[in-house]
Amino acid sequence: MKKILTWLIFSIITIPVFSSQILIPMDNTQTDHLKAYGITYWAIQNTLESYWLLNYKGGSFLIPNRPEIEEICILRNVTYQIISDAEVNSILSYISQNDINMDKIKLVKAPRVAVYAPKTYQPWDDAVMMVLTYAEIPYDVLYDEEILRGDLKNYDWLHLHHEDFTGQYGKFWGSYRNAGWYQAQVQEAEAQAQKLGFAKVSQLKLSVALTIKEYIFNGGFLFAMCSGTDSYDIALAAEGVDICGPMFDGDPMDPAAQTKLDFTKTLAFENFTISTNPYEYEFSNIDVTNYRTVQQTDDYFTLFEFSAKWDPVPTMLCQNHTSILEGFMGQTTAFNKSLIKPNVVIMGEYGNANEARYIHGEYGEGTWTFYGGHDPEDYRHLVGDPPTDLNLHANSPTYRLILNNVLFPAAKKKKQKT
Repeated sequence: MKKILTWLIFSIITIPVFSSQILIPMDNTQTDHLKAYGITYWAIQNTLESYWLLNYKGGSFLIPNRPEIEEICILRNVTYQIISDAEVNSILSYISQNDINMDKIKLVKAPRVAVYAPKTYQPWDDAVMMVLTYAEIPYDVLYDEEILRGDLKNYDWLHLHHEDFTGQYGKFWGSYRNAGWYQAQVQEAEAQAQKLGFAKVSQLKLSVALTIKEYIFNGGFLFAMCSGTDSYDIALAAEGVDICGPMFDGDPMDPAAQTKLDFTKTLAFENFTISTNPYEYEFSNIDVTNYRTVQQTDDYFTLFEFSAKWDPVPTMLCQNHTSILEGFMGQTTAFNKSLIKPNVVIMGEYGNANEARYIHGEYGEGTWTFYGGHDPEDYRHLVGDPPTDLNLHANSPTYRLILNNVLFPAAKKKKQKT
């Protein structure tokens, strides 16, 4: 009788209270792809054992069945299915087969998210801020002062967007130097540099760029879009070299600046040529905007397919319900493939043209991802354009790429197979 009682107690303890799971499909059956990421983030944040099912129904999520999860799915209009343990085991057995390009990745920690932006920045002009808000994923805004005082150590993931790390104020001088908003931006940047002890804005931005680089090296995750991509690498290459004309920093640029660039210091690009024309709305020939001849109706880019079991990182970053995505422009629209370093992974490109849209790489213990373009659902976003309403784009595959990167640090990484 004592043995039977012990067995019954043990059985009660080990039988789970919930014998089913919630599957959030991410294929074309999903009513709101973007909010689905926020629900998964909430589950991880609340220590619920969750999995990312790579390439299964568009990169679906598997979450323990809890009443609160179901309630959130209903409130946020996210498609979900309650499936039995037997169905879960069947799915996982199928995914595990060697000849099936799928895998499961455990999501172990909700990443702490930061966005690099000035306090006066409008959140509707930053695609990442907009989609984080829409998906209900929390984030903090950091800028130069916070980064230089060491606040990055409190975050797992950092985003850079429409930023100019070269100190040339976005190269807006040619068209907007008499505009009130531009003049205010310059005054704000110069005051910030002076406050933090720098003689020039370019010197402040370089110091910030180097701090971010160290953050990546020590295990941070960097995601950048638009001019936050190429201007960042240009600033790294130009360390100690004056590449700013007098309208930007009060003195002439170094006439030998191009020859002094050090491409060993960059993350993604090499052998590029900087633009020294202050009237040109461009930093260098890294960006293809000024010489591409693609019409909007023909502007698409294709995601590469990677092995879920052998290359889980790019596979995670490319999860989607379609592999062909509509293009969109920005100050930096896409990257000249001939200038991308050979160790960089190209994850998305336009047709047979020499342009990459979506690239990824490692640096030290961390990683970085660069995504060309400004607003994934506003083809040619201009100064003063109204904000994008993501309620109208809940199934945006181009915005999904951003949220793949947000969730990426939560994954328990597998060692690459050899």
